Amino acid sequence: METKVKLNLEDGNPLDNIGHYQRLVGKLIYLTITRPDINYAVSMVSQFIHAPRTSHLDAIDKILRYLKGTPGQGILMKNNSSNDIIGFSDVDWAGSCDRKSTSGFCTFVGGNLVTWKSKKQTVTARSSAEAEYRAMASTASELI
Repeated sequence: METKVKLNLEDGNPLDNIGHYQRLVGKLIYLTITRPDINYAVSMVSQFIHAPRTSHLDAIDKILRYLKGTPGQGILMKNNSSNDIIGFSDVDWAGSCDRKSTSGFCTFVGGNLVTWKSKKQTVTARSSAEAEYRAMASTASELI
């Protein structure tokens, strides 16, 4: 879905079968676990789950066509002999114009990526060590 496409409550006609739309959105939300590339598009169509219109259903059709054309993409889970839990964190110290750091982490279970996050820190760190400590604390919290 293009980022400049804006869905609203006025385009198109109201759908007769809201339950069908809701089930489709629910299945797409579940699919985002292994297909993070559709997160943005699914979040856009899920905003209209209580009052869907034909334009929203058209957007779901585009998502489904994209999924059909890209079957090999996504996060694959493999059965490994290890159950080790490993986390990695990193930070971009004062990288944005407001001097706040952006931290990120990812966690693996048995070599499979299971969670990830990237977020601007809420405070301005005085040193790169402080920013790294905050990133590691966020990662440790996720691991726990």
